[in-house]
Amino acid sequence: MKPLKTLLQTSACLLVPGVYDSFSALIAGQAGFQAAYLSGASIAYTRLGKSDVGLTTYTEVEQTLSRITDRVDLPIIVDGDTGFGNALNVIRTVRGFEKAGAAMIQLEDQTFPKRCGHLAGKSVVPVAEMCGKLKAALDARRSDETLILARTDAVAVEGLEAALDRAEAYLECGADVLFVEALRTDTQMRQACDRFKGRVPLLANMVEGGMTPILSASELGDLGFGIVIFPGGAARAVGHALQSYYGQLHQHGSTAGSANAMLNFDQLNDLIGTPQLLETALRYE
Repeated sequence: MKPLKTLLQTSACLLVPGVYDSFSALIAGQAGFQAAYLSGASIAYTRLGKSDVGLTTYTEVEQTLSRITDRVDLPIIVDGDTGFGNALNVIRTVRGFEKAGAAMIQLEDQTFPKRCGHLAGKSVVPVAEMCGKLKAALDARRSDETLILARTDAVAVEGLEAALDRAEAYLECGADVLFVEALRTDTQMRQACDRFKGRVPLLANMVEGGMTPILSASELGDLGFGIVIFPGGAARAVGHALQSYYGQLHQHGSTAGSANAMLNFDQLNDLIGTPQLLETALRYE
């Protein structure tokens, strides 16, 4: 496993898929991805069956993260929301996530409780408050290899220039990567890249149906982004697949019509490594 810092330094634009549990992370790794993003929204969707409106707790994210890092050998970027409270909560969040194996921890400047960055009605804390939380995060981490990602949601609240000024302040605090959320046009994306290109990796967030234009990793790299996440795509794909699967099962009383759209028993066991697990068990009999 290459360290995330190395991947950011050597990739034109690092492509990172969203995951929400060990199963999705395992499949992402088998597909060839070099890192994964543990999406707070996707945890809310799949674990709670609810929207991303600040209902997910530190404990739920930490438990999910620890199970993923125990199963896959990938650097995991974890969505830490607002740090789940004030600067003291941020310290607990960073120390807990780092202990659970996070390679990079994302913190944002929304008020608490937060909401999905592509929902209306967001609000942000004062710059000084967010800077205090970032400094707490940087002091709390035990290793410089654990990166801190600073996100601002101010575009929707204060406008682009204010958001870029916030990102500048967060960079001065020592953030390793910047994330200007919900940029609305190609022009805004270029302006953000022009401000920070060559100074710090800038993250692009691709939300299907969201406010930011969807571009490929190569296109985003050409603009100047250093990393791109597709955080909720897996949950959306699974939701679509399950609607079809359950609909057909309910209609026909059988899974025969879904056979070509699902793994059979042996294929699933091969995916999750059941033969290797049973071989390990035999060594101790």
